[in-house]
Amino acid sequence: MKLRKLKLYGFNNLTKTLSFNMYDICYAKTEEDRRKYIAYIDEEYSAHRLTDTLTEVAHIIGADILNIAQQDYDPQGASVTMLIAEGNHDISKTDLAAHLDKSHITVHTYPEMHPQEGICTFRADIDVSTCGEISPLKALNYLLSTFDADIVVEDYRVRGFTRDMNGKKIFIDHRINSIQNYIIPAIRHKYNMIDVNVYQENIFHTKMILKEFDLNNYLFDVTVDDLSAEEVKKIRRLLKQEMYEIFNGRNMPAVKE
Repeated sequence: MKLRKLKLYGFNNLTKTLSFNMYDICYAKTEEDRRKYIAYIDEEYSAHRLTDTLTEVAHIIGADILNIAQQDYDPQGASVTMLIAEGNHDISKTDLAAHLDKSHITVHTYPEMHPQEGICTFRADIDVSTCGEISPLKALNYLLSTFDADIVVEDYRVRGFTRDMNGKKIFIDHRINSIQNYIIPAIRHKYNMIDVNVYQENIFHTKMILKEFDLNNYLFDVTVDDLSAEEVKKIRRLLKQEMYEIFNGRNMPAVKE
């Protein structure tokens, strides 16, 4: 959806923030397999690779990168923080502090595992916050495609106000009634989605969970053919339990096949 431009008096002071919690779920049969999975996913989403992803986000939304801080953690996890500003700044001649009110992109990862049941969960928290004409919604589909998560919990909020040429306050500068408006059909059709929106506060909340459940996509270092029928049934139940609890944001009664 194309964002509508308004004639404004001075700088657009609206702050727009798009935030994600993205989750990937996996089953690793043994403790050694779980450690291998954590090491694998930690390498896949290292600070260096996450920096590449956020750099592409900055390009998509039309922002200049002013500063990057990145860190890998022991035993696992990574963080990247990127300070950005609306395009075409000569960074060598710019006082960095002058742009602290502009924009930032951050990501933090949290690989972890269940202490008993063999379930491993990878979570990435992403925040794209902009001030001015650039919109984080432009990066929505790129991030959804890049992480290709099993479950996505996303929030979009517009804060503050700007003024038109007559001085009238504008609290949002584009039409939106759901984050789903901006998700392309190819992605939207893969997920079941629900909204919890607070329109009067310009707060939009969407939760997404994959429709299709192919067990082979959730097994680490084994396939369904390597498992007994009883093991398949147990693992499917454990995975669905984990996914439904994350999607609903609460512990739930045991899932039945």
